[in-house]
Amino acid sequence: MAANLRRLRAEKGLAQDDLAYEAEVSRSYLSQLEKGAFYASLKILEKLARALGVAPYELIMPPKKRR
Repeated sequence: MAANLRRLRAEKGLAQDDLAYEAEVSRSYLSQLEKGAFYASLKILEKLARALGVAPYELIMPPKKRR
């Protein structure tokens, strides 16, 4: 999830502070999620997906393999 969260946030051009505010989580918690230090609950996953404008599964699907 960490890589997808970082990638989606960057694609949307959002700073961690901005995404944290929109998802109603602390910036430090978001940072830990992006580092893979914490796991998100389903409730947090939904908040993050809504703030990013994506479906929740996009945060947890395996990253695509590069060729």
